[in-house]
Amino acid sequence: MSESVSFFSRLSGVRTPHRKDTADMQAVVMPAPATVLVPMSMNIGAPAVPCVGVGDHVDVGQVIAQPGGFVSAPIHAGVSGTVKQIEDFMMTNGRTCQAIRIESDGLQTMSPDIKPPVITDILSLLDAVRASGAVGLGGAGFPTAVKFSIGDKPLHAIIINGAECEPYITSDTRTLLDRQEDMFYALEILKEHLHPERIVFGIEKNKPQAIASLRGSAPAYAEIKALPSIYPQGGEKVLIYHTTGRTVQEGKLPIDAGAIVLNCTTLAFLGQYFKTGCPLVSKCITVAGAAVARPQNVIVPIGTPIKDVFDFCGGFREGHPPVKVLYGGPMMGIAVPDLNVPVLKNTNAILAMDEKESAIPEFTQCIRCGKCLLHCPLGLEPRSINAAYEHKDMQALQKLHAGLCMECGCCSYICPARRPLTQLNKLAKAELIAWQKQQKEGK
Repeated sequence: MSESVSFFSRLSGVRTPHRKDTADMQAVVMPAPATVLVPMSMNIGAPAVPCVGVGDHVDVGQVIAQPGGFVSAPIHAGVSGTVKQIEDFMMTNGRTCQAIRIESDGLQTMSPDIKPPVITDILSLLDAVRASGAVGLGGAGFPTAVKFSIGDKPLHAIIINGAECEPYITSDTRTLLDRQEDMFYALEILKEHLHPERIVFGIEKNKPQAIASLRGSAPAYAEIKALPSIYPQGGEKVLIYHTTGRTVQEGKLPIDAGAIVLNCTTLAFLGQYFKTGCPLVSKCITVAGAAVARPQNVIVPIGTPIKDVFDFCGGFREGHPPVKVLYGGPMMGIAVPDLNVPVLKNTNAILAMDEKESAIPEFTQCIRCGKCLLHCPLGLEPRSINAAYEHKDMQALQKLHAGLCMECGCCSYICPARRPLTQLNKLAKAELIAWQKQQKEGK
């Protein structure tokens, strides 16, 4: 690949099984669990800081943690009840953060502080979005208020991400079908204060009902773009290119290409918040996988233990115990250590896979077929990155643009030798970033 890095010269990626078996199932509301555990790190950036103490009573929607910095977000109680403990919580990346454990009183009493925000200009819009606790609900977890803080940069397009390209997951599909009024309400406000040239919905063609419904109901200014069902169509850089033709260059942000990408469920939440003032306290998630007795879409309070969610869905199938449980989908999802971990703000699915689904194939030697390069959506060279990582050649990793890898899993998925290319790429990225930091500091 050349130094200039030319992305997306072809429609690359992989065709995965869709397995969207819950797409026709409207989300059902799960009763409040007995306790919730709310981690302070549920977004990219700084963790939130608790502002309640043990023994305090909290109501639904009450602020229980304040942002820990500019790139951070407040956290609100998803149940009413009593703060029982503020404890250490080990996240799936191995790091530790604080977490607030709340014992529910079963009443779900709403906080008296909840009221719709007054939005008159861009500053009040940013204040409202920041106060809502919004982060990217499609899985990324980037604080939404920060994404909207574009200053005087021109905004070509707000792109609504309805691709939902991971297998199994359908929670965004239900948003596109069931929460159109909320989405359109938010769009009117964003259009008025962010002044985009275009507003585009990007939706994969395997969701024909959602595409047809939106084309019949969306405002005239909103474009509904049907996209090929090729994973990872929902990747931010991929989606920007396939909806606008613009490229996000290495080291740049979407706004540098004139774009803001907003997950459709994030958009719907903002519409609901602008109307009611109720902050982010619950999440619609897809519960699926071969081990689940009754796969479905469920709305649960943030902090709900995933064991309680699986129990609500009938537990696990007899003869199909869960061998692997994931936050998110099978391509980019994160394995969880046990069933006591909670639903987070950016959890869009929990999958419980049986032995057959979760089996890891043995890998063999690379046969130099080049499929990993041909199918990489960013045109990277996974095999070469792996080799440079194994030789600890940081300069080669930099030349190969290893830092651009979005860990989508296409290379590992398509590899006939079943090599763990994505996992090694992830390790290579971490070492490259650390080396680049040392170089910058002159060490």
